[in-house]
Amino acid sequence: MPQIPEKIHELTVGQLSARSGAAVSALHFYESKGLISSRRTSGNQRRYGRDALRRVAFVRAAQRVGIPLATIRDALAELPEERTPDREDWARLSEAWRTGLDERIRQLGRLRDHLTDCIGCGCLSLETCVLSNPDDVFGERMAGSRLLPERRRAM
Repeated sequence: MPQIPEKIHELTVGQLSARSGAAVSALHFYESKGLISSRRTSGNQRRYGRDALRRVAFVRAAQRVGIPLATIRDALAELPEERTPDREDWARLSEAWRTGLDERIRQLGRLRDHLTDCIGCGCLSLETCVLSNPDDVFGERMAGSRLLPERRRAM
Protein backbone atom coordinates (compact mmCIF):
# COMPACT_ATOMS: atom_id res chain seq x y z
CA MET A 1 0.00 0.00 0.00
CA PRO A 2 1.54 3.32 -1.02
CA GLN A 3 2.36 5.62 1.86
CA ILE A 4 1.41 9.27 1.57
CA PRO A 5 3.70 11.69 3.37
CA GLU A 6 2.10 13.49 6.33
CA LYS A 7 2.86 16.88 4.76
CA ILE A 8 0.41 16.10 1.94
CA HIS A 9 -3.02 17.14 3.15
CA GLU A 10 -4.92 16.35 -0.02
CA LEU A 11 -5.11 13.18 -2.07
CA THR A 12 -5.67 12.63 -5.76
CA VAL A 13 -8.42 10.22 -6.71
CA GLY A 14 -5.74 7.64 -7.56
CA GLN A 15 -4.09 8.00 -4.15
CA LEU A 16 -7.45 7.76 -2.40
CA SER A 17 -8.27 4.67 -4.44
CA ALA A 18 -4.94 3.01 -3.66
CA ARG A 19 -5.16 3.74 0.06
CA SER A 20 -8.86 2.90 0.51
CA GLY A 21 -9.10 -0.10 -1.80
CA ALA A 22 -12.10 1.45 -3.54
CA ALA A 23 -12.09 1.71 -7.32
CA VAL A 24 -11.83 5.19 -8.80
CA SER A 25 -15.27 4.72 -10.32
CA ALA A 26 -16.66 3.87 -6.87
CA LEU A 27 -15.11 7.04 -5.43
CA HIS A 28 -16.70 9.13 -8.19
CA PHE A 29 -20.02 7.39 -7.48
CA TYR A 30 -19.69 8.05 -3.72
CA GLU A 31 -19.02 11.68 -4.49
CA SER A 32 -22.05 11.92 -6.78
CA LYS A 33 -24.17 10.53 -3.93
CA GLY A 34 -22.82 13.03 -1.39
CA LEU A 35 -20.87 10.50 0.68
CA ILE A 36 -17.50 12.15 0.14
CA SER A 37 -16.50 15.49 -1.30
CA SER A 38 -13.57 16.97 -3.16
CA ARG A 39 -12.39 20.30 -4.35
CA ARG A 40 -11.25 21.04 -7.88
CA THR A 41 -7.80 22.36 -8.72
CA SER A 42 -7.24 25.07 -11.30
CA GLY A 43 -6.68 22.20 -13.76
CA ASN A 44 -10.11 20.75 -12.80
CA GLN A 45 -8.62 17.74 -10.99
CA ARG A 46 -10.27 16.35 -7.87
CA ARG A 47 -8.49 16.67 -4.53
CA TYR A 48 -9.75 14.92 -1.41
CA GLY A 49 -8.94 15.78 2.17
CA ARG A 50 -7.24 13.05 4.20
CA ASP A 51 -10.49 12.60 6.12
CA ALA A 52 -11.97 11.07 2.96
CA LEU A 53 -10.02 7.89 3.80
CA ARG A 54 -12.03 7.40 6.99
CA ARG A 55 -15.29 8.31 5.27
CA VAL A 56 -14.66 5.76 2.51
CA ALA A 57 -13.79 3.12 5.13
CA PHE A 58 -17.03 3.95 6.95
CA VAL A 59 -19.08 3.71 3.75
CA ARG A 60 -17.52 0.42 2.70
CA ALA A 61 -17.97 -1.15 6.15
CA ALA A 62 -21.63 -0.11 6.22
CA GLN A 63 -22.16 -1.41 2.68
CA ARG A 64 -20.63 -4.78 3.61
CA VAL A 65 -23.34 -5.32 6.19
CA GLY A 66 -26.04 -4.29 3.73
CA ILE A 67 -26.80 -0.72 4.72
CA PRO A 68 -28.19 1.22 1.72
CA LEU A 69 -26.16 4.18 0.49
CA ALA A 70 -29.01 6.60 1.17
CA THR A 71 -29.03 5.52 4.83
CA ILE A 72 -25.25 5.89 5.01
CA ARG A 73 -25.46 9.37 3.49
CA ASP A 74 -28.12 10.38 6.02
CA ALA A 75 -25.94 9.09 8.86
CA LEU A 76 -22.92 11.05 7.63
CA ALA A 77 -25.05 14.19 7.25
CA GLU A 78 -26.02 13.98 10.95
CA LEU A 79 -22.43 14.40 12.08
CA PRO A 80 -21.63 17.88 13.38
CA GLU A 81 -19.90 20.08 10.83
CA GLU A 82 -19.68 17.11 8.45
CA ARG A 83 -16.81 15.70 10.46
CA THR A 84 -15.33 12.29 9.90
CA PRO A 85 -17.07 9.44 11.77
CA ASP A 86 -15.21 8.00 14.72
CA ARG A 87 -15.54 4.83 16.81
CA GLU A 88 -18.38 6.27 18.92
CA ASP A 89 -20.29 7.32 15.81
CA TRP A 90 -19.95 3.82 14.38
CA ALA A 91 -21.15 2.26 17.64
CA ARG A 92 -24.21 4.53 17.78
CA LEU A 93 -25.13 4.07 14.14
CA SER A 94 -24.52 0.34 14.07
CA GLU A 95 -26.78 -0.06 17.10
CA ALA A 96 -29.52 1.85 15.29
CA TRP A 97 -29.07 -0.34 12.18
CA ARG A 98 -29.06 -3.60 14.15
CA THR A 99 -32.85 -4.01 14.25
CA GLY A 100 -33.18 -3.78 10.48
CA LEU A 101 -30.30 -6.18 9.97
CA ASP A 102 -31.79 -8.67 12.44
CA GLU A 103 -35.08 -8.57 10.53
CA ARG A 104 -33.35 -9.17 7.19
CA ILE A 105 -31.41 -12.08 8.70
CA ARG A 106 -34.66 -13.57 9.98
CA GLN A 107 -36.29 -13.22 6.53
CA LEU A 108 -33.31 -14.75 4.74
CA GLY A 109 -33.23 -17.65 7.21
CA ARG A 110 -36.92 -18.32 6.60
CA LEU A 111 -36.39 -18.15 2.84
CA ARG A 112 -33.45 -20.56 3.04
CA ASP A 113 -35.42 -23.00 5.19
CA HIS A 114 -38.42 -23.06 2.83
CA LEU A 115 -36.72 -22.72 -0.54
CA THR A 116 -36.64 -26.48 -1.11
CA ASP A 117 -40.41 -26.69 -0.59
CA CYS A 118 -41.04 -24.17 -3.36
CA ILE A 119 -38.59 -25.80 -5.74
CA GLY A 120 -40.20 -29.17 -5.01
CA CYS A 121 -43.68 -27.81 -5.70
CA GLY A 122 -42.74 -25.83 -8.77
CA CYS A 123 -46.00 -23.90 -8.98
CA LEU A 124 -45.35 -21.19 -6.36
CA SER A 125 -48.98 -21.43 -5.30
CA LEU A 126 -48.58 -23.18 -1.97
CA GLU A 127 -50.94 -21.92 0.70
CA THR A 128 -47.99 -20.79 2.77
CA CYS A 129 -45.37 -20.17 0.06
CA VAL A 130 -42.69 -17.92 1.52
CA LEU A 131 -41.68 -16.72 -1.94
CA SER A 132 -45.03 -15.66 -3.40
CA ASN A 133 -46.90 -15.22 -0.12
CA PRO A 134 -44.54 -13.99 2.64
CA ASP A 135 -45.97 -14.41 6.13
CA ASP A 136 -49.01 -16.08 4.50
CA VAL A 137 -50.96 -12.81 4.31
CA PHE A 138 -53.39 -14.30 1.76
CA GLY A 139 -53.68 -17.72 3.41
CA GLU A 140 -56.47 -16.62 5.74
CA ARG A 141 -58.71 -15.63 2.78
CA MET A 142 -57.98 -18.48 0.34
CA ALA A 143 -55.38 -20.92 -0.96
CA GLY A 144 -52.68 -19.94 -3.48
CA SER A 145 -53.98 -20.89 -6.94
CA ARG A 146 -57.25 -19.02 -6.42
CA LEU A 147 -55.41 -15.71 -5.94
CA LEU A 148 -54.63 -15.18 -9.61
CA PRO A 149 -58.23 -15.26 -10.92
CA GLU A 150 -59.30 -12.93 -8.09
CA ARG A 151 -56.65 -10.39 -9.14
CA ARG A 152 -57.88 -10.47 -12.75
CA ARG A 153 -61.45 -9.70 -11.71
CA ALA A 154 -60.30 -6.83 -9.49
CA MET A 155 -58.55 -5.05 -12.37
